[in-house]
Parts: sequence; structure tokens; C-alpha cells
Amino acid sequence: MKIIVSIKQVPDTSGKVAVNPDGTLNRASMQTITNPDDMNALEAALKLKDATGCKVVVVTMGPPPAAGMLREALAMGADEAVLVSAREFGGSDTYATSQILAAAVNRIGVEDDDIVMCGRQAIDGDTAQVGPQMAEKLHLPQITYAADITKDGNTITVKRMLEDGYMTIKTQTPCLITCIKELNEPRYMSVGGVFEAYGKPLTTFGYDDLKDDPLIDATTIGLKGSPTNIFKSFTPPQKGAGMMLEGNDKATCEKLAGILAAKHII
Repeated sequence: MKIIVSIKQVPDTSGKVAVNPDGTLNRASMQTITNPDDMNALEAALKLKDATGCKVVVVTMGPPPAAGMLREALAMGADEAVLVSAREFGGSDTYATSQILAAAVNRIGVEDDDIVMCGRQAIDGDTAQVGPQMAEKLHLPQITYAADITKDGNTITVKRMLEDGYMTIKTQTPCLITCIKELNEPRYMSVGGVFEAYGKPLTTFGYDDLKDDPLIDATTIGLKGSPTNIFKSFTPPQKGAGMMLEGNDKATCEKLAGILAAKHII
């Protein structure tokens, strides 16, 4: 059994988000992190590895520097890593990205007892589309928004979070699961894990490695194969300083009511 975990390197949005004049994100000027929900997916895979001894393979699509993020995943306990990187893949939207990642998963291979895991969504796009699209293209049953995962043989039981409660779903492997932050608390890298990470295999899949997959076609990958595009990205203007009124007497309430009435709020 193996678990393939799809992770993504994203801009650290806790800092200043820079935008180019054309409205695109200036990623070169921002620090990067592993997408938080993907860390929960990786932790879920590592917990299953601890319990069953299975293999964990992490895969990402991105530029060559994303290899550093994969090394961190190896240091956490993953066994192998795959970087999917080529100029032909640049500019891909969620549809094209899922095509490429599904082809990479096909190249890695999915057996009868395997699981593919992803984070619910990435903080740079917030679409929650890539995981489900990968499942469709891999012809795998999918369960999204996993808040708890248990495995019994080839049966996977998932407690799925909804807006107003939970839903419990069972499915057979192979399958794809998307994970949420409520699922677990990701572990830290260990000192020994950091040393071991550089002795573990990290493979790069370029365009030539995946071009024979039926999913890879010039009309379905990269910028040309993306049916959607970002019209504009921008930083919202900062709100002005608020007004503080102190006191709980009638005069303060009347003053507040007067301000709200002047702004046509009441």
C-alpha cells in the first residue's frame, strides 16, 4: 500500500502580498510556504504510515525551487518525492493543473489498496477544485472535507465536515480524499529526518516524462489549455481608522445614533 499526497508551494499570505502592474501576483517578492491544508493531508498519510508501514509519496507541480518544500516533506517522514516541472506546464489553471497532476499520479502508479490525498484548497486560489478534478480524471471515488479518516483493510471510513454537521462515508480503495485543518495537527521535522531527507529519492517529471499520457495535450495544459484566467489581482484599499466612543450613558447613545443617522446607516 502507498499513499500519494499532492502538495503545493504557495505565497505566505500572512505577510504583504505584492501585485504586478498587470494584476498578477509578484510571487518572486514573497516568501513561500507549503499550503496549510496540504500539510494536514501529509500528516494524515504519515499517521497511516505509522499504523500500517505503508509508503508515502509526495508530489507537487511547480518551478525547480519547489524541491526545497519536497525535502521538508521528506524530513517529516515521507519516503519519496516527485517534482513535476516544465515550461509547458506554466500558466495552468485548476483544470490544466489537475490534468498534469493526474498524469503524474498515473506515472507513479495507483494500485488496488492505494490512496491519493490532497488538501481541501490552496490559500492562493481558494477554489477547492484540483483534488476533485484529479479524482475524476483518475476515475477514483472521492471524499472531500475529511475531518477523520480510518482504514480497515480496503475500506476507508471518512467523517466528512459539512456546514451544519458531519457525514460519514465509506468507500473502497483506491480512492482520493481531500483534507481539512480540523483533521489533525501536522508534525514538525525532526533533526534525524532532515539528515535522512537528502538520502531519499526526489524525482523530477518533465514534459517528456508525461507527454505519452492521454491527459497531456497541448490543448489541455499550460496557459493555452486553461479555460479560465485571472482578470486582475489587487490589494484591497485599507480601511480608515475607526471612531471610538466611550461611555454607557444616554448622551453617548444619542451621539452614536446621530453619527449613524448622518451616514444614513439608520
